[in-house]
Amino acid sequence: MKMYHLFSIAILLNLISCTHKQEQDHINVILIYADDMGYGDLACYGNPTIKTPFLDQMAVEGVKYSQFYVTSPVCSPSRSSLLSGSYPKRLDLHKHVIFPQYLYGINPDEELLPELFKAAGYNTACYGKWHLGHQTPFLPLQNGFDEYYGLPFSNDMSKSEQNKRGNMRYPHYLPLMEGNDTIELDPDQRYFTKNLTERCISFIELHSDEPFFIYLAHPMPHIPIYASDSFAGQSRRGLYGDVIEEIDWSTGQILQTLKENRILDNSFVFFSSDNGPWLPHKTRGGSAGPLRGGKGTTWEGGMREPCIIHWPESNKPESGVNQTVWSTLDILPTIVELCGLQSPKLKIDGQSRLSEFISGEAPENPPFYYYSSRGLLEGIRVNEWKFKHLPDTSFLFNLEEDISEQYNLIKQYPLLADSLNSLLLEFDHEISLEMRQHGTLDQ
Repeated sequence: MKMYHLFSIAILLNLISCTHKQEQDHINVILIYADDMGYGDLACYGNPTIKTPFLDQMAVEGVKYSQFYVTSPVCSPSRSSLLSGSYPKRLDLHKHVIFPQYLYGINPDEELLPELFKAAGYNTACYGKWHLGHQTPFLPLQNGFDEYYGLPFSNDMSKSEQNKRGNMRYPHYLPLMEGNDTIELDPDQRYFTKNLTERCISFIELHSDEPFFIYLAHPMPHIPIYASDSFAGQSRRGLYGDVIEEIDWSTGQILQTLKENRILDNSFVFFSSDNGPWLPHKTRGGSAGPLRGGKGTTWEGGMREPCIIHWPESNKPESGVNQTVWSTLDILPTIVELCGLQSPKLKIDGQSRLSEFISGEAPENPPFYYYSSRGLLEGIRVNEWKFKHLPDTSFLFNLEEDISEQYNLIKQYPLLADSLNSLLLEFDHEISLEMRQHGTLDQ
């Protein structure tokens, strides 16, 4: 009899716990950011030989965005915008990536998304590639995260990886970090995706009844690419496909964990990539699909990315394909409004898009600016029009009609091109005057 009562009490407590999780008024946030994934690398974006069933299902149940942009075609500047809501030039992080020999990083005075979450009582974790500075003041624990496990920069920036290619560019081995400490040199890259996913799942389970923010930044498919034993040799696309399919599996595991803990309905899960595919490496790199160019360029293939979002049930927009033009700049302010966080005091460039995604009423988009891998402003998009300026020529494209940027219309619309060029120059001048200093070790 006593055993029966204990069993009944256990069931009752479990029901109370489940009900509590379902009735939580906070929203959990997970940002999943791949590295060098192209617009055409997922099945739901048209890839014919890479299987991505979990991301495909996420797109069906959530929203898939067809015109989502990052602010730079290379790693560090792009990542700075996702966490700050600002163009990289505003943060003085626009001049290419941060290499191991560099002694600067994100300014600790910047108000990054994890710090806004931390101030609101959230548990925060960063797993994977950081690449916003690898000296202690610039690392995740000093910028709002409770936990950090991962790589401080790209997975090719190691002596051993460069030696494989006959390149002695980097004198050090690749560090795997836990918090502020290096715990291993040149870890087995085959298990990066698996280990990061397990860390993420453990964090979710530990904090399932508390508010949390996770930034999961996969080091791949940036080369060198590796897949664990369970995925190696499984994709028709070869090793590159194996890597993408394991990242897809990872996303599925995270969504399943949220579901099992009854917190999927109050979770915002974002999936995208930092820039386009590394095209010069042919089969070792990805696909930009119908887009022109890839990583390192301001063509659409370098800066337009796959983007899928699972929205909380209480704020869920209509499922399907959203054709709104928006970018990583808008992630921070949108999440701030969604989660009721304190807005940053410093000026940012993004704006909350919450109301338009929920109501379906999209106002006129602000201009989007295309900064090059070296921090030069090369283009601007206003509505359907994209003006792009290179040293030897200029282009004008109607992206609604010409997604592949094949037809230069500058001779047909010279006044429009001049007007867009004026906006471009005006903005770059303004942000140059307002630019804040990146972090340095002598601050």
